[in-house]
Amino acid sequence: MRSSALPIIAFGVIIAVLYFGRVFFITAMVAIIIAFILDPFVGLLVKIKFPRSVASFVICAMAALILYMATLGAYSQIASLWDTMPSLNQRIAEVEDSVLAQIAGLEDRVYKVVVPTRQIQQEKKVEPPPPKLPHSRRKNETSQTAPQTPVPGTIQEVRIHNDENPVTTYLSARIGTFYEAVLMASFVPFMVYFMLSWRDHIHRTFLHFFHGGDRVIAARSLRGVGDMVRGYVVGNFMLGCMLAGLSSTAFWIMHLEYPLLAGPLSGFLSLVPYVGLPLAMVPPLFIWLAAGGTVSTVIAIVTLVGLLHLMALNVLYPKMVGARVHLNPLVVTFSLMFWGFLWDAAGLLLAIPLTAAIKAVCDNVVSLRPYGRFLGD
Repeated sequence: MRSSALPIIAFGVIIAVLYFGRVFFITAMVAIIIAFILDPFVGLLVKIKFPRSVASFVICAMAALILYMATLGAYSQIASLWDTMPSLNQRIAEVEDSVLAQIAGLEDRVYKVVVPTRQIQQEKKVEPPPPKLPHSRRKNETSQTAPQTPVPGTIQEVRIHNDENPVTTYLSARIGTFYEAVLMASFVPFMVYFMLSWRDHIHRTFLHFFHGGDRVIAARSLRGVGDMVRGYVVGNFMLGCMLAGLSSTAFWIMHLEYPLLAGPLSGFLSLVPYVGLPLAMVPPLFIWLAAGGTVSTVIAIVTLVGLLHLMALNVLYPKMVGARVHLNPLVVTFSLMFWGFLWDAAGLLLAIPLTAAIKAVCDNVVSLRPYGRFLGD
């Protein structure tokens, strides 16, 4: 009984640590993913006789410069899009009125088909107005339903004046979480640089924790995790860049406003598991709604995003990413639910690489191979 309770307690402790330390672990995982993306470029500079520390600094500086330029371009387009918000509100109201009118017309047509004509004519008859109440009774009811003004100095007045603004309450409650996230994000550039420059040292010293045959298993497991995560992350990044380029070009041809903003957002959102297709349609449709356009443009946007998503999911993804990750669909679904519960939106993005890394470890440890086969496809 005691031997079976210890694994359950240990699992509960691990879940609690992952949940309450979510900011730390998410920051570490983001830094690891960025390091895996930049590591091939560092390797290219090392091959041409660059010291690894210098190569890591050069690649990190170039990545920071590219990120800064991309952020600056996105900010300029978002600022320009923000100027159209008044017309966007009017446009949304017009679309809403049109949709409601069409729904009302559809309901009327269905009602006429389903309900007999005689019953409709009977329902349209005007009912007699309710009888008027005596003057004294109306006066009593009015006095009972009239709002009462709080008397100064009473408990009711103090309670009314102590009510806080819900917006202020929400912001004050979230400011601590926002500050914590910004503080942790400031460590990401340093973590990425040290992971790249000290990669060989970390790999070598990590193996010193094991002895004999366990060291071989640890080295094989570490290599399997590295190959899988690198293939998954780099493959998704390259696929996202390809979809972003194709989407931006197609939106530019369709004369959609802000194609360099809608294209990358739509391309990378298309890679989100399960909900990628509707998410990929949100940026171009929002921009179309803000800038105005015809119905044919909406049809073209929906068709284009759907075709690109299907092509990426069925043709490009299996060749660029699927060969690295061997997880069955049921495990993928449960992993998305599990990591999404622990880490919210970040958990949905990190669920597959984390689960695939666990499978890579299970495949190389003899006692854990049954679990690896259970997770596999």
